[in-house]
Order: sequence, then C-alpha cells, then structure tokens
Amino acid sequence: MVFNTGAALLDAIVLAVISREKDGTYGYKITQDVRSVLEVSESTLYPVLRRLQKDECLEAYNMEYAGRNRKYYKLTDKGAAQLKLYRSEWGIYSSKITRMFEEGV
Repeated sequence: MVFNTGAALLDAIVLAVISREKDGTYGYKITQDVRSVLEVSESTLYPVLRRLQKDECLEAYNMEYAGRNRKYYKLTDKGAAQLKLYRSEWGIYSSKITRMFEEGV
C-alpha cells in the first residue's frame, strides 16, 4: 500500500480486530488479521498492543494453549468507547476523501 498508516488508524484497526472476539484474541491472530488488510510487521503491532493496554483500552491475560502460555487481549469499556469514536470519525473522514477522489471537491 502506498499510503502511510498513522498511529490513530492503526489503533482503530487493532481495536476493531480485537472487538470481533467477545473473550479477546491473541497477539499472533491479531497480527494475521491486521495483515489481511495492511502490510504491517509484528514489530509494529506489539508496541501498539502495549500502548493500548497502557492507555487502558485493552486488558491482557494469559491462557494455556498446547502446553504454552498465550497472551490474550480483550477490549475494556474504555477501549469500546474509543473504538466507537474511531468508527464515527472514520465515517466522516472516509466520505470526505472518497468525495475528493470521485468529485474533485
């Protein structure tokens, strides 16, 4: 993709991916889901997860899987509210950009 992905957009995408799973999801799956729409490395995504956790938008917990601990991330109420704001802002932003590309206005 030729367009840069800013921090806010990456945060919004990560929150959206995690929100699809009621009980949360683990880091590798988050990475794969984000990669299905954006070219982004794991080394970019894990700091995003840590920042969202620090900002209290995510909570993290460990769960055993195949004899190993796997770190899961789940949206908090604050994270759900932030995602709602991102979705609202994205609707406005994307419609303006689409209009600019399609109509030149």
